[in-house]
Amino acid sequence: MKSEELFAEAKNLLPGGVSSPVRAIKPYPFYVKSAKGAVLETVDGEKLVDCCLGYGPLLLGHQNETVKKAAANQLEKGWLFGTPTELELDLAKRIAGDHPSIDMVRFVSTGTEATMAAIRLARGFTGKTDIVKIEGGFHGAHDAVLIAAGSGATTHETPDSAGVPNDVASHTMQIPYNDCEALEEVLSKNKNTAALIIEPVLGNIGPIRPKKNYLKDVREITKAHDVLLIFDEVITGYRLGIGGAQVKYGVKPDITTLGKIAGGGFPIGVFGASREIMNNISPAGAVYNAGTFNANPLTMAAGIAVNKYLHENEKLYTKTEDNVKRIAESIPSQASGAFVFEGSMFKFFFRNEAPQNYREAKECNTEAFTKFFRKALASGVFIPPSQFETNFLSFAHEKEEVDKICKVYETCL
Repeated sequence: MKSEELFAEAKNLLPGGVSSPVRAIKPYPFYVKSAKGAVLETVDGEKLVDCCLGYGPLLLGHQNETVKKAAANQLEKGWLFGTPTELELDLAKRIAGDHPSIDMVRFVSTGTEATMAAIRLARGFTGKTDIVKIEGGFHGAHDAVLIAAGSGATTHETPDSAGVPNDVASHTMQIPYNDCEALEEVLSKNKNTAALIIEPVLGNIGPIRPKKNYLKDVREITKAHDVLLIFDEVITGYRLGIGGAQVKYGVKPDITTLGKIAGGGFPIGVFGASREIMNNISPAGAVYNAGTFNANPLTMAAGIAVNKYLHENEKLYTKTEDNVKRIAESIPSQASGAFVFEGSMFKFFFRNEAPQNYREAKECNTEAFTKFFRKALASGVFIPPSQFETNFLSFAHEKEEVDKICKVYETCL
């Protein structure tokens, strides 16, 4: 198999043979040659229905013609200037118009950059140093959020990676998702908390959905303690609808982060907030942020194209959710586990009941998941290779692809 040969070479060139840990599929990952619509083609000639979609951002599927044309047109004009362009104003207006919480934005290159800058902004705006995050919530690979889970709500945390200083980790506290009492407790005890950063729907280990009124209660508690609320919508932004989870659940955060869906699958991160908060970002204010690729014109052009497409084809959100419901209906009654979905995000948890937080998710039978993953892959369907990653559908998944996914869930479970 050519994939096996490529991986043997990769192990001498890349740490672990891959460029990101989640790609380390045993005994070796498959290598993709091309993709179109909802289907990947590997270097070994296999065609796989894609339920990973770049871990979420390819809401329109692979090679959407509208986005591809916009990017190609911009390539003819240039792809890096290091200067302002009209494109960034256009996309900024669109994003602000879609999110009641946003007056101004700063474009960066990744979701990691967006959450890192949002935390720095919260600290700079409030003058406080500590943050609270949710156990199992993923906000990128920077020091403030690489924190070991399970240490308790009121203790100082420890790093989850070598190379993260203990004194950096000590400024981050964690609480369970769907637990307002834990949030109230930690904020009552720590008056130096600048912000709570939260995925409104846990995506990295999910989807795990919020309990009824949970997000609204979180908003009220953070307000009462004068703590900024950061919604990390790198996964949920635009995927759960125009305006993301904050519009769907009717909750207005103080700061919002967005990711690659906003750039049509091209490298982008966005953080935005009210004019009062955002005017603290350099050069208007003292909170530093900079980047040569900030508001890259190629990404801006793709982002404008995908934004127009979503507004013109908003009905496709309903179609895609209906397809997820078809998958749910295909699961045999004797299957041991819980199927959870939120919009076009879905997952079968190998646990009797749907988890409500990280600790419950960790109770899943990962051995059973691995068997299911391999059976699905052998049957021509690629789902993310971890029990703790969300599956996705795109607007490009048509009846043929959905039928194939349903067949996998019907037979492989």
